[in-house]
Amino acid sequence: MIVFFPTYARRIPGEKRWRATVAGMISRPLPPKSHRRTLAIGVLKRLLELDETHLQSAVFQRRADAFLFQRVAGERVQITLGGRQIDAGYSDRVGHFQRSIDLEEAEVDAFAESAGGCRWLRYEAGVAADDVGFDGQPAPAASAAGWIHMIPEEGMSVITDIDDTVKVTNVANRRELLANTLLRDFYAVPGMAEVYHRWKEAGTPFHYVSSSPWQLATCLGRFFHDAGLPAGSMHLKLFRLKDSTPLGRLPSRKRSKRRTIEQIMADFPRRKFLLVGDSGERDPEVYTAVACRHPDRVAGVAIRQVEGKQSREKVRTRLDRLGRRLPGGCLHVFTEAVELATLVPAALGPAG
Repeated sequence: MIVFFPTYARRIPGEKRWRATVAGMISRPLPPKSHRRTLAIGVLKRLLELDETHLQSAVFQRRADAFLFQRVAGERVQITLGGRQIDAGYSDRVGHFQRSIDLEEAEVDAFAESAGGCRWLRYEAGVAADDVGFDGQPAPAASAAGWIHMIPEEGMSVITDIDDTVKVTNVANRRELLANTLLRDFYAVPGMAEVYHRWKEAGTPFHYVSSSPWQLATCLGRFFHDAGLPAGSMHLKLFRLKDSTPLGRLPSRKRSKRRTIEQIMADFPRRKFLLVGDSGERDPEVYTAVACRHPDRVAGVAIRQVEGKQSREKVRTRLDRLGRRLPGGCLHVFTEAVELATLVPAALGPAG
């Protein structure tokens, strides 16, 4: 099985070419009665006090299957874009692959599709059926489709968190986090889809930078579509069941989030960025550090204040302290999405 992650392409300065990234993951489902699968399901059953009704529900089976697989290393990936075959490299030891490819502007103009003021390239891919992985087993033939967002050199971009920013997850409560991840349909933070849709219609690209694991990429993509949230590049977290109690530590406070944001900004040196997150974990600190390092590139920082382990007063004190490090008017704290209606940078069009 091959899954492609939504990525982006940037124009190469001074040339009539684009540099695009192709990325994804290759895996095999765990056998239904494998020891690893049985152990993981048993742990989840105990943690969440699941009964057979829960275990047989379509939501649980779909979400659990997203995590219960074998990663396939050393498998060659080829993609087809506009009739041209392109080698996308090999999957690494954790089943992931990533490669940059250069595209002529004529190719982009001929094959890009427009949606909501943005341009996307669709490609198809297949894994050579005669390949053998590093584990010595025949690699399963597979095919899939992926999308690349063509982002102009100038303009405004939104870098946004997912959990408790646009999707209700309740990260601060571990039991609720697991239940919202495995047992319940995803649902959007009220009003955020409408705000983001308005920005998307103004031609704004979106980058979803989150501690959600890559295993949920397909589920999240479906959720974005159903909720009316804009499609965008995804930058999620590498997570393996053996790293911790199964699904017990989904979010991470690693510095990787800041590095990812700064890489996106480096890829688009002439664009400005609006950073949107929540107070539940480290978004305020990460975004403040980025804004202080790149004051001319960050148009604003918007933080949704959510209920957590700290009192609202302590959270507000924390945000006020961070806000004093930023230029006046840069930090916007909100509790309801409607409060973002007035946060419309000039590049996104007038409010009202």
